[in-house]
Amino acid sequence: MGDTTVTTLEGREAAVLPPVADETGRGLLRRLRTPRRPRLWFEILLIAVSYWTYSLIRNAVPEQKAEALRNADWLWKLEHHLGLAVEESVNHTVNGVTWLIVGMNYYYATLHFIITLAVLVWLYRSHPGRYAATRLVLFATTGVALIGYYLYPLAPPRLMTNTTFIDTVLVHDTWGSMASGDLKNMSNQYAAMPSMHIGWSVWSGLTIFALARTPWVRILGLLYPTATLVVIVATANHFWLDAVGGLICLAFGYTVARLWYGALPYSLPRTVADPRTAGRGRAGGCPPAAAGVKEQHLMPDSNRPTEDGHPPARPRTTTKP
Repeated sequence: MGDTTVTTLEGREAAVLPPVADETGRGLLRRLRTPRRPRLWFEILLIAVSYWTYSLIRNAVPEQKAEALRNADWLWKLEHHLGLAVEESVNHTVNGVTWLIVGMNYYYATLHFIITLAVLVWLYRSHPGRYAATRLVLFATTGVALIGYYLYPLAPPRLMTNTTFIDTVLVHDTWGSMASGDLKNMSNQYAAMPSMHIGWSVWSGLTIFALARTPWVRILGLLYPTATLVVIVATANHFWLDAVGGLICLAFGYTVARLWYGALPYSLPRTVADPRTAGRGRAGGCPPAAAGVKEQHLMPDSNRPTEDGHPPARPRTTTKP
């Protein structure tokens, strides 16, 4: 159905290419929603601009110190009411092991960026067909988190005044948080909800677990967000409920990608055609067959009648003496 052919004088069938779809309206939307091979220069520029914009907006959100501290007190009381206020105990216990807490300070400051970028590079190189959709999850997650920072300013546990939380970066004089020590003026200290350390680490972990082939690498993918949760609590940078907020943002990101591409990122094809070569056609300069048009061998059909209704003449064969 829908195949278009033309019958020539010789009784041959030649495929007729349909008109080129308009790049506006539905045609353009369909094109944008189709996974395409990423381009390196564009991805580097996009990530750089996006992170700069994220940092700019996050740090431009009014700190609202009084409200952030009130929200922290309310959240801390809620956790006590639930019987799950474990952050203070974890913070004090881990702080007693100097090498461990110092390592966690550096973990908090560095792996958040290193692992996320490493996963993006791996996707770009090994799963180009899934790259754009998986990247969209990350971007949508981060974008909705900015709304959370604006609507719900929250102080981290280490800045609360009526508790005994320890700011491990200050105590051990390590560079472990953009919101502590000499770096505190470079970042909004009251943007703890939701935790993007959790949002990004779970995104990385799920991506590795879903797409990696080596079993131990897949296990590491699951352990990474688990370790991150311990780190953000032990260093008193987040409540565990901040992690819940990060998961909600991540769920929103996956929903956006699912609606846009019509499938979860990991179920998309691993590779896609390179747009730089898709229009060059086949070898010899012939264009590829259009979708919905059957390729026909340009040979006479012995069963097709001629225009006057008589059967076609059979080719005569001769036998050499």
